[in-house]
Amino acid sequence: MSAPLSPRDLVVTPTGCRFHGRVMPCVIGRGGLVRDKREGDGATPIGTHRITGMLYRPDRLRPPADWAQPIGPGDLWSDDVADPAYNQAVTAPHPFRHERLRRADPLYDLVLLTDWNSAPPVPGRGSAIFLHTWRRPGFPTEGCVAFARPDLLWISARLRPGDLLRVLPRPQATG
Repeated sequence: MSAPLSPRDLVVTPTGCRFHGRVMPCVIGRGGLVRDKREGDGATPIGTHRITGMLYRPDRLRPPADWAQPIGPGDLWSDDVADPAYNQAVTAPHPFRHERLRRADPLYDLVLLTDWNSAPPVPGRGSAIFLHTWRRPGFPTEGCVAFARPDLLWISARLRPGDLLRVLPRPQATG
Protein backbone atom coordinates (compact mmCIF):
# COMPACT_ATOMS: atom_id res chain seq x y z
CA MET A 1 0.00 0.00 0.00
CA SER A 2 1.37 3.41 -0.93
CA ALA A 3 1.48 6.50 1.28
CA PRO A 4 -1.57 8.79 1.37
CA LEU A 5 -1.77 11.42 -1.36
CA SER A 6 -0.35 14.83 -0.56
CA PRO A 7 -1.19 18.21 -2.15
CA ARG A 8 2.52 18.31 -3.18
CA ASP A 9 2.06 15.15 -5.28
CA LEU A 10 1.47 15.59 -8.98
CA VAL A 11 -1.55 13.30 -9.36
CA VAL A 12 -2.47 12.07 -12.85
CA THR A 13 -5.61 10.08 -13.66
CA PRO A 14 -7.44 9.37 -16.93
CA THR A 15 -9.47 12.54 -16.28
CA GLY A 16 -6.60 15.01 -15.73
CA CYS A 17 -4.02 16.21 -13.23
CA ARG A 18 -4.09 17.76 -9.77
CA PHE A 19 -1.14 19.62 -8.27
CA HIS A 20 -0.91 22.24 -5.49
CA GLY A 21 -4.70 22.52 -5.35
CA ARG A 22 -5.00 23.20 -9.07
CA VAL A 23 -6.71 20.87 -11.57
CA MET A 24 -5.54 20.93 -15.17
CA PRO A 25 -5.92 18.84 -18.30
CA CYS A 26 -3.23 16.44 -19.43
CA VAL A 27 -2.88 13.55 -21.85
CA ILE A 28 -1.48 10.08 -21.26
CA GLY A 29 -0.21 7.35 -23.55
CA ARG A 30 -2.24 6.04 -26.48
CA GLY A 31 -2.16 2.63 -24.77
CA GLY A 32 -3.90 3.98 -21.66
CA LEU A 33 -2.77 3.30 -18.11
CA VAL A 34 -1.16 -0.07 -17.33
CA ARG A 35 0.43 -1.86 -14.39
CA ASP A 36 2.70 -3.98 -16.63
CA LYS A 37 4.52 -1.48 -18.88
CA ARG A 38 6.44 -2.76 -21.93
CA GLU A 39 8.66 -0.94 -24.44
CA GLY A 40 6.62 0.28 -27.40
CA ASP A 41 3.16 -0.36 -25.89
CA GLY A 42 2.35 3.37 -25.85
CA ALA A 43 1.02 3.05 -22.29
CA THR A 44 1.61 5.17 -19.21
CA PRO A 45 2.68 3.17 -16.15
CA ILE A 46 0.42 3.27 -13.09
CA GLY A 47 2.30 3.88 -9.87
CA THR A 48 4.36 6.34 -7.88
CA HIS A 49 7.35 7.80 -9.70
CA ARG A 50 9.91 10.32 -8.47
CA ILE A 51 10.85 13.42 -10.42
CA THR A 52 14.59 13.06 -11.07
CA GLY A 53 15.48 15.87 -13.43
CA MET A 54 14.39 18.78 -15.59
CA LEU A 55 15.66 19.53 -19.10
CA TYR A 56 14.94 22.59 -21.23
CA ARG A 57 15.84 24.09 -24.60
CA PRO A 58 17.98 27.15 -23.81
CA ASP A 59 17.48 28.49 -27.34
CA ARG A 60 13.68 28.50 -26.82
CA LEU A 61 13.06 29.34 -23.16
CA ARG A 62 14.68 30.42 -19.94
CA PRO A 63 15.38 27.82 -17.25
CA PRO A 64 12.07 27.33 -15.40
CA ALA A 65 13.85 26.34 -12.18
CA ASP A 66 17.37 26.63 -10.79
CA TRP A 67 17.92 22.86 -11.12
CA ALA A 68 16.96 22.67 -14.82
CA GLN A 69 19.67 21.43 -17.20
CA PRO A 70 19.98 22.59 -20.83
CA ILE A 71 19.32 20.18 -23.71
CA GLY A 72 22.26 20.22 -26.10
CA PRO A 73 22.28 19.41 -29.83
CA GLY A 74 23.68 15.91 -29.25
CA ASP A 75 21.49 14.90 -26.31
CA LEU A 76 19.58 11.64 -26.82
CA TRP A 77 17.63 9.06 -24.79
CA SER A 78 18.24 5.35 -25.40
CA ASP A 79 15.13 3.23 -26.05
CA ASP A 80 16.93 0.22 -27.52
CA VAL A 81 16.53 -2.91 -25.37
CA ALA A 82 19.91 -4.18 -26.65
CA ASP A 83 21.71 -1.02 -25.48
CA PRO A 84 23.69 -1.29 -22.22
CA ALA A 85 22.55 2.34 -21.65
CA TYR A 86 18.83 1.47 -22.13
CA ASN A 87 16.48 4.09 -20.63
CA GLN A 88 19.30 6.53 -19.97
CA ALA A 89 20.50 9.82 -21.38
CA VAL A 90 23.19 9.32 -24.03
CA THR A 91 25.05 11.59 -26.46
CA ALA A 92 25.37 11.52 -30.25
CA PRO A 93 26.76 9.73 -32.03
CA HIS A 94 25.13 6.70 -30.42
CA PRO A 95 25.07 3.34 -32.22
CA PHE A 96 21.83 2.08 -30.66
CA ARG A 97 18.24 3.19 -31.33
CA HIS A 98 17.43 6.38 -29.46
CA GLU A 99 15.17 9.40 -29.27
CA ARG A 100 16.46 12.91 -29.88
CA LEU A 101 15.84 15.25 -26.96
CA ARG A 102 16.46 18.35 -29.08
CA ARG A 103 13.46 18.13 -31.41
CA ALA A 104 12.29 20.40 -34.22
CA ASP A 105 8.80 20.55 -32.67
CA PRO A 106 8.19 22.06 -29.19
CA LEU A 107 7.26 18.80 -27.40
CA TYR A 108 10.58 18.52 -25.55
CA ASP A 109 11.34 22.21 -25.04
CA LEU A 110 10.75 21.40 -21.37
CA VAL A 111 11.00 17.85 -20.01
CA LEU A 112 10.60 16.53 -16.49
CA LEU A 113 12.35 13.20 -16.02
CA THR A 114 10.99 10.40 -13.84
CA ASP A 115 12.62 7.41 -12.21
CA TRP A 116 10.46 4.95 -14.17
CA ASN A 117 12.46 1.75 -14.78
CA SER A 118 15.73 3.34 -13.76
CA ALA A 119 17.27 1.52 -10.81
CA PRO A 120 18.57 -0.37 -12.69
CA PRO A 121 16.74 -0.24 -16.04
CA VAL A 122 15.18 -3.56 -17.08
CA PRO A 123 15.38 -3.91 -20.89
CA GLY A 124 11.91 -4.03 -22.41
CA ARG A 125 10.08 -2.65 -19.36
CA GLY A 126 9.67 0.76 -20.97
CA SER A 127 11.78 3.86 -21.31
CA ALA A 128 11.50 7.63 -21.28
CA ILE A 129 8.42 8.29 -19.16
CA PHE A 130 8.64 12.06 -19.23
CA LEU A 131 6.35 14.99 -18.52
CA HIS A 132 6.41 17.27 -21.55
CA THR A 133 4.34 19.61 -23.74
CA TRP A 134 1.40 18.07 -25.59
CA ARG A 135 0.81 18.23 -29.34
CA ARG A 136 -2.75 19.37 -28.70
CA PRO A 137 -5.54 18.64 -26.21
CA GLY A 138 -6.70 15.03 -26.35
CA PHE A 139 -3.82 13.82 -28.55
CA PRO A 140 -2.14 10.92 -26.71
CA THR A 141 1.57 10.41 -26.13
CA GLU A 142 3.74 7.33 -26.58
CA GLY A 143 3.51 6.71 -22.81
CA CYS A 144 4.52 10.02 -21.28
CA VAL A 145 2.25 12.53 -19.56
CA ALA A 146 1.83 15.76 -21.53
CA PHE A 147 0.41 19.18 -20.71
CA ALA A 148 -0.35 22.53 -22.30
CA ARG A 149 2.86 24.55 -22.23
CA PRO A 150 1.59 27.17 -19.72
CA ASP A 151 0.53 24.39 -17.32
CA LEU A 152 3.85 22.56 -17.69
CA LEU A 153 5.75 25.79 -16.97
CA TRP A 154 3.56 26.39 -13.89
CA ILE A 155 4.19 22.83 -12.65
CA SER A 156 7.93 23.07 -13.34
CA ALA A 157 8.29 26.22 -11.29
CA ARG A 158 6.88 24.36 -8.26
CA LEU A 159 8.30 20.84 -8.51
CA ARG A 160 11.57 19.80 -6.91
CA PRO A 161 13.76 16.75 -7.46
CA GLY A 162 12.29 13.85 -5.51
CA ASP A 163 8.69 15.10 -5.66
CA LEU A 164 6.17 12.44 -6.60
CA LEU A 165 4.24 11.81 -9.78
CA ARG A 166 1.32 9.56 -8.86
CA VAL A 167 -0.35 7.91 -11.85
CA LEU A 168 -3.66 6.50 -10.66
CA PRO A 169 -6.19 4.38 -12.57
CA ARG A 170 -9.03 6.61 -11.30
CA PRO A 171 -9.45 9.87 -9.36
CA GLN A 172 -8.93 9.73 -5.57
CA ALA A 173 -9.32 12.24 -2.80
CA THR A 174 -6.24 13.89 -1.32
CA GLY A 175 -5.25 12.21 1.98
